[in-house]
Amino acid sequence: MDTVLKEWIGRVHDAVETQQPLRIRGGGSKDFYGGTPAGEVLDTAAYRGIVVYEPTELVVVARAGTPLAELEAALAEKGQCLPFEPPHFGAATVGGMVAAGLSGPRRAAVGAVRDYVLGVKLIDGKGELLSFGGQVMKNVAGYDVPRLIAGSLGTLGLIAEVALKVLPLPVAERSLRFALDEAEALRKLNEWGGQPLPIAASAWHDGVLTLRLAGAHAAVDAAQAMLGGEVVADAAAFWASLREQTHAFFAGGEPLWRLSVASVAQPLGIPGPTLIEWGGAQRWLRGDQGAEQLRSAAASAGGHAALFRGGDAIKASAGVFQPLSPALLKIHRNLKQAFDPHGVFNRGRLYPDF
Repeated sequence: MDTVLKEWIGRVHDAVETQQPLRIRGGGSKDFYGGTPAGEVLDTAAYRGIVVYEPTELVVVARAGTPLAELEAALAEKGQCLPFEPPHFGAATVGGMVAAGLSGPRRAAVGAVRDYVLGVKLIDGKGELLSFGGQVMKNVAGYDVPRLIAGSLGTLGLIAEVALKVLPLPVAERSLRFALDEAEALRKLNEWGGQPLPIAASAWHDGVLTLRLAGAHAAVDAAQAMLGGEVVADAAAFWASLREQTHAFFAGGEPLWRLSVASVAQPLGIPGPTLIEWGGAQRWLRGDQGAEQLRSAAASAGGHAALFRGGDAIKASAGVFQPLSPALLKIHRNLKQAFDPHGVFNRGRLYPDF
């Protein structure tokens, strides 16, 4: 076993014995996301490197501390990518990418992080090194633990290694811009979403809908001819600004709320700046409109609301994530008990009491 893994296992055993939790941290790029976990920092940055990369098999295996930029550069050399466009927000790592489970603009077209996690090695709350899944899409027996780990914010275990499915880079891309109000943009997105169009991303803000087409040259050309619109000159920079939240919409210190709703939901009618992605299914709002109002509106639209960015005061009063129903809360507690019975990992990151 690697020396670093032995050290981590020793840290877990010590945490169990002293009843002092551990706070898992990779590049620290998503420290703002979720609650503030208690405990001593366990830094994963030292455990880095690509273990296996098989371009012909569309599979890569990397250690948790591997910089996300380093992995994406290696994939790009072979004309491949992580299709879900995970945000970096700084010095992101592979382990942090999976633990946070955040996807970028292309998510509605290709799926989320969890859809590309084939296997995972992790250290559980008893200090045992466990392996789940593998390096092929159909290697699943029993519970699909790799997908369960994606988005768990490190509360179920310490990720050591991840196997990921990758895809070729698109042959052609083109972005189009349309002047539409919110209601008409949502109507168009759902209309176009039901047609065989190579739509790879969408974003509406301040009366402008931007659409990204990706695929074969002929498919992109035909789609543009059908849809019309104005070609966006610096499209790569625009989509990167959404992925990394450097777009002007995200600037400033106002709370940032993320609402996941049914794509067909009408405008929510909540005051404040709004940006819509994922064909209408992800709606960002800026401001302090009140957690109860936002979560009620999201629930009425078939979804939920989370405080994506905000200070400690609003996190304490509003909570970060939508409160769970009793049934779901029981499932979460049972999972936490199974993977981390002593409450070692990231206590308070996902929900205040576990």
